[in-house]
Order: sequence, then structure tokens, then C-alpha cells
Amino acid sequence: MAPTTSSSSPAERLTQSAQALGQGLCQWLNDRLPLEALQAAALKKKVPLHKATLWYYLGGVALVFLLVQLVSGLLLMAYYIPEMKSAYTSILTITSKVEFGWFVRSLHSWGANLMILALFFHLFSAYFMKAYRKPRELTWLTGLALMGIAFGFGFTGYLLPWDEVAFFATKIGLDITSKLPLLGEPVAHLLRGGDTVGQGTLSRFFLIHVMVLPLLIAGGLGVHLLLVQQHGMSEPESFKALPPDKKRYMSFFPTFALKDAMVWLLVLNVLAAFATLSPWGLGPQADAFAPAPVGIKPEWYFLAPFQLLKLFPPMVGPVEGEQVGMLFFGLIAALFVFIPFLDTGKSKAMDTFATWYGWAVVIGFIAFTVWGFMA
Repeated sequence: MAPTTSSSSPAERLTQSAQALGQGLCQWLNDRLPLEALQAAALKKKVPLHKATLWYYLGGVALVFLLVQLVSGLLLMAYYIPEMKSAYTSILTITSKVEFGWFVRSLHSWGANLMILALFFHLFSAYFMKAYRKPRELTWLTGLALMGIAFGFGFTGYLLPWDEVAFFATKIGLDITSKLPLLGEPVAHLLRGGDTVGQGTLSRFFLIHVMVLPLLIAGGLGVHLLLVQQHGMSEPESFKALPPDKKRYMSFFPTFALKDAMVWLLVLNVLAAFATLSPWGLGPQADAFAPAPVGIKPEWYFLAPFQLLKLFPPMVGPVEGEQVGMLFFGLIAALFVFIPFLDTGKSKAMDTFATWYGWAVVIGFIAFTVWGFMA
């Protein structure tokens, strides 16, 4: 009897081999990684549909900007030299001689500002949806920590170009930090690397910016995302009060994930437009012996507290006015830390207080920031 021959074409046999190889690879990975568990979790996760659903995209937007910071920062490190005599020149080289160096630097600088802006919206949208209540207290606290780390990135990265505005803004910022009760002066001295802003400051800020803070944000972000996955998307109180048959959800994967990807593409285009149409500038080189420029100001996200400090008199009784101001800022931050344990949803009065407190901070921040830009 003659042997039978396969009727399949070479293309079909190649396709079958590729499918078998893919299945084998998936099985190999599944035996070593919890792929099925991750897939089941993704398919199980649901996103509530209500009038505030749009705010759920902000966490992903901030994450995209963070990834842009990582990639662009690594590219900049290939040419940046963290020395007083070379830092400014290396930035000039990046922006004028390296191919697309101006674009990468603009992506990094604009991306930092847009990331912090996205984090502001993400933080306060979660706050007003009461996403800090049980069982999401730790999710809220890790989110606050990530916001603080983002501020640290902004503060330490601002000095690295070593231009005039960055130098004096950092000097003022460290002088204000020294006014913190008890630990202010030791912390400021440690960050400066002495009594004045110089090479020690630049070296420390570079180390913190490229090593310490990335390690902190990687760990904090991992815990934050794990907690979000564990507890799911938070739901506003008005949505929770609806009867079950009135509540609407969409699947996280693939529906929300695909919409999230479209939002990421949109914000990346916005970032590229800013970087292209308005490249990030560079002022004159810093001169430690020159007088500070008139009207020196910090970045916009530090402008509100900077302006608010101006309202405090030089002395409040036996205490310096700046120290009282820093204590006031500490109390504002502390209340955000403890709000999950104060507003647990059991007291209408505390619920109202938390809402009005949040609006007071938001309105105050906007008002003082606008004042700072107009001053």
C-alpha cells in the first residue's frame, strides 16, 4: 500500500508549525509564571460606568509620562556631566550638537511638568470620590507617597542644567527647607553638601535624581498597582447607592485597556507637540557670586506655597514667620495622610468637612499659583 501524502501546502505547514511553537512557548511560560491567574484577574476586573469614569484614565496617563521620563532620562545621561564646570556645557551640547538632543530634553522637561499635573488631577479625583476609605487606605497612602516622590524628582532635576534660574531657585528652596522645625537645617545642610549650593549639591541632587528616587518610585508604584488590582476601581458614593440593576460596568480587558491605550497615544502626541513647538529653554549659566535675578520663582507646582509664605510676617511672636509657614504646610499634608482614618463614611459631618477641606486646598492652590505667575 502506497504511503499517504499530506495535502497541506508549505504555507499551511509553516503556519501550523508556528502555532505549535507559540502554544509550546505559552505553556513553557505558564509553567513558570502565573499567566493564567493574571489573565483571569484581568478578565474579572470591571470598571464602573458613571459620570466620573473619565478620571479613571489619569493614573495610566501619569504612568505613561513616567515611562517617558525613564527613557528620555537614560538618553540624557549618556551626555550629561554632573560637574559645576561641565553641567551647563553638556546641556548646551545636548541641545545644539546631539541629533534630536533638543527634542529629548524637551520631552523630559515637558514630561515632568505634565506628569505632575496628571498626578494632581489623579490625586484629587480619587480624593473627591472618597477612594481613601476602607479598604483602600493603603492605596491612598502609597499614592500620596508617589506624589511626594514626583515633587522630589522635580526639585532635584531642576538644578541639573546649572543655569541661573535653577541655581537661585534651588538656593531659595533649600533656605526654605532649613526653616522646617527640628530637622530642617540638618536636612538642608545634607542636601547642599555644606553651607552653600555648589558641587556637593549638584552631586547629591544628581545621585538622588537618577538612583534614589527611581528606586523609591519603582517600589512604591509596584505596591500601589498591586493594591489597585487587589481592591479594584473605587466607586463614588452615589454609584454605590444605586440598585444593582442600575449599575453599569465595562470589562477592564480588553475594553478599558484599549481605551486607555488610545488616551496614552493622545497624551503622547500632546507631549510631542509641546516638545516640538515650544522647546525647553536654557538660561544663562549659573554664577554663585552674582546677585539673584529679580523676580526669581520656583516651578509652578511649588509656586503656591512660595507665594503663601510671603503672607507670613518676619516674626510670629518668638518664632520666625517662615517656620510658622512650614509648620502650616506640614499640617495641611498631615491631614491628607490621616483623612482615611477620620472620614470613614460613618459621619456625615466628617464627610462634609473632608469635601470642603479638599476644595479649600484646590482653590487655594490655584489662587496662589495664579498670583505667583502674575506677581
